[in-house]
Amino acid sequence: MESQQTKKVFTTVSGIPLKKVYTPEDIADIRCKRDLGLPGEVPYVRGIYPNMYRERLWRIVQLSGSGTPEETRERIKLLVEAGERGITFEQDRMVCYSMLDVDDPDIVCRKDDVGHVGAPIMSLKDLEIMLEGIPIEKLFVRWGMFPMQISFEQACYFTIAQKRGIPLSELAGQSHGGPFNPYVSCPVYRQIPPRDGNRFVCDGIEFCIQNHMDKWVPCTAAGHNARENGINAYQELAMVLSCQMMRIEELLRRGKFGIDDFAPRLAAVNFGVHDDFFEEIAKIRAAKRMWYKILKEKYNAKNPRSLALRIQGLTCSETFTYQQPLNNIVRNTARTIAAALAGVQALGTASYDEAITVPTPEAAINAIRTQQVIQHETGIASVVDPLGGSYYVEWLTNEMEKRTWEYLEEIDNHGGFLGVLENGWAHAEAAKGANEWERKIASGEWKWVGVNCFQMEEDVLQVRAQPSNPRVWEEAMVRLEKLRKERDNQRVKEALAELRSVALSEENIIPAMMKAVQTDVTVGEVGNLWRELFGVWKAPLPL
Repeated sequence: MESQQTKKVFTTVSGIPLKKVYTPEDIADIRCKRDLGLPGEVPYVRGIYPNMYRERLWRIVQLSGSGTPEETRERIKLLVEAGERGITFEQDRMVCYSMLDVDDPDIVCRKDDVGHVGAPIMSLKDLEIMLEGIPIEKLFVRWGMFPMQISFEQACYFTIAQKRGIPLSELAGQSHGGPFNPYVSCPVYRQIPPRDGNRFVCDGIEFCIQNHMDKWVPCTAAGHNARENGINAYQELAMVLSCQMMRIEELLRRGKFGIDDFAPRLAAVNFGVHDDFFEEIAKIRAAKRMWYKILKEKYNAKNPRSLALRIQGLTCSETFTYQQPLNNIVRNTARTIAAALAGVQALGTASYDEAITVPTPEAAINAIRTQQVIQHETGIASVVDPLGGSYYVEWLTNEMEKRTWEYLEEIDNHGGFLGVLENGWAHAEAAKGANEWERKIASGEWKWVGVNCFQMEEDVLQVRAQPSNPRVWEEAMVRLEKLRKERDNQRVKEALAELRSVALSEENIIPAMMKAVQTDVTVGEVGNLWRELFGVWKAPLPL
């Protein structure tokens, strides 16, 4: 194994070659006003707000959910009491993200897995159970939903707000709608094609404009899903930007709204925060400048809210280890500091036990406390962009931008964002990156503490696993049977017929979906309708 002292070539995690030291000559072409600006000023590299964390700390937004809707509700309450200001709801991968009811044969044969990483939310009533007693009007709520599912979950959530007397214009939060997880990272079972999924995402954007939902982000591009599956830093940035441009082009094609009507709702993305401290900082700083250039130069946007990119980070758990798992607290801390120095607006931190189990309460609380300690005890919030002007950071930001523009051109040459999802190029790129990472770990070229160096014969840093509820599927079946027995099935039939008609037209799907969920239509019934109308996408996975 090569030691740091004998290493001949130094690179970032993404393979960018590094010099021993950086000097003013490396950033001689930078013009401060043009390329950096001041915080709150174009091109927003140094922060999108003048006072940044002096005025508003980044929002702590943790991923949460497992077991039954009731169990997920209790976990949410625990995190809110611990000081979290935002919640990212996790849902059952098979039931919710594949849009299958729990009595579907493909669920029944895997019923023991239901609820392991999220609650099975099949209807408006299930979501009402999960959110009972949760003050959604006071929280920033983020839904981890996929394009196929997005209109169903939005309709359920918006309906609950209306029933509570909360104006939609007052709801604060974000719908995910990211294509990376279902179409690139780990293609989800029985999904509709990405082109049709993009239609539903854009319908959500239009609905938010029409209902003056300025506090709600109707979709995001979650680059961390691709990053944790082999895509490197500048590839992640390029794919996120390409994804958002795909949505911009679709909305402009529809001709209902101008760029500044909807761009503020697209100026919110998600990035993974990975191992390489300075590379991640440079990536996030470059993202802000590139978004400004794209919106200003390509689309002629003028609204400052269109031009300033808001970023949520998520500390990558891909490199968290089950060996010596408490080491993951250190990894989390370093990534949280990197995200803060880069100027994110929100951050979710993975829990130290994620390589072993659904996070235990103590691990989830520790993830929140990690952010709170850094916010309040380190002085990191006192100065805006403290790394600005660093020869190395500014050079690396420029290099990150240069490589991202080049990779964006590659994406365009392979068919654009939708094209690389449909033809398998994106999947091949992810597989290539993942294989290279495995090679570096196996050879010891990249050190992984506790895995290929500093191993211990007996692991003294043990953690306990979170107990799972073995009756999640049975309880979900009881709820489903009761729902079907008590609802007005004729109204359900009529609502599904209306959904079919709207889906086959160019009308916005959200109003019809809100009518449907109020009849207690289920996620599986809607999912089966989508598959009937649009077909099932076959992932072009590389061999």
